[in-house]
Amino acid sequence: MQVVVIGGGLIGLTSAYHLTQDGASVTLVDARETGRGASEVNAGWVCPAESGPVPAPGMVSQALRWMLRRDSPLYVRPTLDPSFVRFMLRMARHCNVADHRAGAQALIRLSEGTMDHLDAYRDDGLIFEMHADGLLMTFLEAGSMASHLQEIDIVESAGLEPEVLEGDAVRDHEPALSDRVHGGVYYPHERHVDPAGLGRALHARCLALGVDIVEGVPITGVQIDGDRITAVTGGERRFGGDAFLLAAGAWSGQLSKAFGFALPVRPGKGYNLDLPAHPLRRPTYLTEAKVAATPLDGRLRLAGTMDFGALEEQVDPIRAAAIAAAPGAFLREWEAPSDPEVGAGLRPMTPDGLPLMGRLGGLQNGYVSTGHAMLGLTLAPSSAAAISRLIVRGEETPAVAPFDPARFGR
Repeated sequence: MQVVVIGGGLIGLTSAYHLTQDGASVTLVDARETGRGASEVNAGWVCPAESGPVPAPGMVSQALRWMLRRDSPLYVRPTLDPSFVRFMLRMARHCNVADHRAGAQALIRLSEGTMDHLDAYRDDGLIFEMHADGLLMTFLEAGSMASHLQEIDIVESAGLEPEVLEGDAVRDHEPALSDRVHGGVYYPHERHVDPAGLGRALHARCLALGVDIVEGVPITGVQIDGDRITAVTGGERRFGGDAFLLAAGAWSGQLSKAFGFALPVRPGKGYNLDLPAHPLRRPTYLTEAKVAATPLDGRLRLAGTMDFGALEEQVDPIRAAAIAAAPGAFLREWEAPSDPEVGAGLRPMTPDGLPLMGRLGGLQNGYVSTGHAMLGLTLAPSSAAAISRLIVRGEETPAVAPFDPARFGR
């Protein structure tokens, strides 16, 4: 079977890898280099315990309060674009307790097996930085912590063993925290990796396995005969195959129109700052600031913000400066860097905060795997394994059922 994968982020690379392992011949086509954008600038967390969807109770009122602040953790750029307004109204309808709990449970189920897959990648010769130090959520305010603990039963039922730390117990656990931190929750089974390193390792291994990786070729056309895709084109190049997988991240919504199925995927921009090494022991979430702090070999990575706007990766220095200053309330003796190295990437967002995985519309040989939002790294291995089984063997994984693209209609 010949499969064409469109998109070379972590979802596309892991999909190409698993498809090859399952016996398919794969061509991967990317509009630029593989592993770029959100795939390389994220926090690097593999965090099933923190897999709740972005639409959450209270998000709408919070967004309205922050809307006029360019330095806010959540920023919705004002626009009268009808498609954008429809998307945001759809998202607002999912900002309730029932949808958020159901989404969190579905995402945790989808993430099962991710750690085993990462270990298997290492066993197969992929070389990338990976740590198993757990994850610490920290809270300045008792109310924020109490709100977080309302869904801790979901994490407990998944066997992820959260440990609640109040008062000085959280500083005993992480001495770098300031006295302003009210408490925290420690998740012992989470991991973190260097996402850019994982992308490079997947690229190299895919090449070694025979994947034809074509970079710098944006898809400009789709050839369809009846209910089957016969080829996709990029400029003067034509890529034929038996099956086609759309895994183009934030660009998937735009590209899906060429397949006759407009997916509700819009970009949510995030930033990262790579700073000198810091004594922080493990990945730590600065909850009120919505900033993730990740110690990697020789550096500290800060990542955060959600910027709903256009399909562009331009860095806003005001928003980057807010991330750099955020640890000041959480960490002892923090000095915001004056000129940090900043990167930006676009997360693929859906109205309900859940991925789109499965068949693409009524096309018999068209498939999609996108919309993983802020959880691309956490969900990529298990998503890739599931989509590969569907394409190569026609096997539908029960954990993928909640993510059927048909839930949004044609």
